[in-house]
Amino acid sequence: MPQYLALTYTADVDWRDPEHAAELAEYREFAQEHADRLRASAVLHPTATATVVRVEGARGGKIVTTDGPYAETKEALTGYYLIEAADLDEAVATAARIPAAWGGAVEVRPVIAAR
Repeated sequence: MPQYLALTYTADVDWRDPEHAAELAEYREFAQEHADRLRASAVLHPTATATVVRVEGARGGKIVTTDGPYAETKEALTGYYLIEAADLDEAVATAARIPAAWGGAVEVRPVIAAR
């Protein structure tokens, strides 16, 4: 069955903070309700913990890292769900139930299986 990656974009917060407990509970409820089609999921640490990696001069070049997010944005990539669905329409219907879709955004992309 095809798989789709649903990338969640929300405010860039630390989901471990108690002030976000109620909202995080909504995400857990979503995951429980859709456990039959979710193959993986994760909440990401805030973008301040990111390390951006670039290779100067293409493959084999110097590896350069930068601390912090790639770009300043109002919403940040804060998590993902790997959804198994019959087609894009079914994946979109599932993604629309992710709490991030209600106040942020959810980007759905088909997955190309690596073999």
